[in-house]
Amino acid sequence: MDENRIPEGILWNATDSISGKPQKSKAMMLSFWDGEEKTALRVDIWTKKMMVDEMADFFYQTMMTMADTYGRATHHEDIVNDMKKSAKEFYQKFREKQMKESKA
Repeated sequence: MDENRIPEGILWNATDSISGKPQKSKAMMLSFWDGEEKTALRVDIWTKKMMVDEMADFFYQTMMTMADTYGRATHHEDIVNDMKKSAKEFYQKFREKQMKESKA
């Protein structure tokens, strides 16, 4: 972390990783479900090197995989399709915003 407590970098390692060494990352999201309190607990961290377009890609991919996970758990394909549609709309709006800002 720097003097403002912003991460300079994120390293992680998995026991079954083929590389066997820590991997670099620019962002991470970790969620836990508290069944007693019925609340989600989250840790969201990103580095100063994380660009806005990378954040949009990260969110889009995360939203899509969350939809897949929900689908495997519930088999509610209609809701999964809605979630994925929402993710695609988010990403399209980001791209449009990015195009407008690049022309300004």
